[in-house]
Amino acid sequence: MTSSFWRRNQQRLAPALFLAPGILFFAFYVIFPILQSFRISFYKWDGLSPAEPVGMQNYSQLFEDPAFYTSLGNNVIWLFLYLLAIPAGLAIALFLNQTVTGIRIYKSLFFFPFVVSQVVVGLVFTWFYDPTFGLLNTVLEAVGLDPVNILGDPSKVTYGIIAAGLWPQTAYCMILYLTGLNAVDPEQVEAGRLDGAKGLKMLWHVILPQLRPATFICFVVTIIGALRSFDLISIMTQGGPFGTSRVLAFYMFEVALSEYGFRMGYGAAIAVVLFSIMMVYIAGFLWKMYRDEKGA
Repeated sequence: MTSSFWRRNQQRLAPALFLAPGILFFAFYVIFPILQSFRISFYKWDGLSPAEPVGMQNYSQLFEDPAFYTSLGNNVIWLFLYLLAIPAGLAIALFLNQTVTGIRIYKSLFFFPFVVSQVVVGLVFTWFYDPTFGLLNTVLEAVGLDPVNILGDPSKVTYGIIAAGLWPQTAYCMILYLTGLNAVDPEQVEAGRLDGAKGLKMLWHVILPQLRPATFICFVVTIIGALRSFDLISIMTQGGPFGTSRVLAFYMFEVALSEYGFRMGYGAAIAVVLFSIMMVYIAGFLWKMYRDEKGA
């Protein structure tokens, strides 16, 4: 009796014991810092001296700060344009899912940007955009067009950095969709063919509904990638020219850990705003998926 009771308890405890280390790490390194950021945002603190409670002062200063609105506007641009990685990744995945001569070479070439460091991507595109010897201007001059200084033009710099970020992000979405396409039910595809579905109709009504899990993951990681964009901006422009390429993550670093004076509370307030935007977008997409599932 005792041994059977112990075996039943072991079966119930085993999953919790396996999950416990991961849950503890996630709570300590993710949940706890998020809660700490919320708390610190109500203080004036330089990271060393005692923290001074200031209530909502950091937030009131934030919404009167022109640099904050510049960063927020750039983040909105990042959010909308970065989502182009999802249909681009899907299109490449559909191509690579075909039986084509040399498909392994094509897969390797499209997979390559995913394994390259963001620092390397930033350096490559910095050289590509260079107004004196960059490949972009070499091509433009070859076709008779004037050279452009992408990273030195306030009206173009954000779009140039986003283009650099789309290169590895598209590869990531492609990998997720390739995995999803391997799990597509061939019987549903065959049934669709018998019903006369082909081309875009087959894609829209048969393939895409089965790719919803992959689409959800692509959407979430793309939104997170757009909102936490930091390394490319740091490598390519340092927020310039004249602060026009700043985003919230980079501005948070500047005010908290740079020459702006170690304003930890102010930086935490920016982090809270950034986290809130991220949660709103993800919650909205989850709600849309729920409504679609319910409607179906």
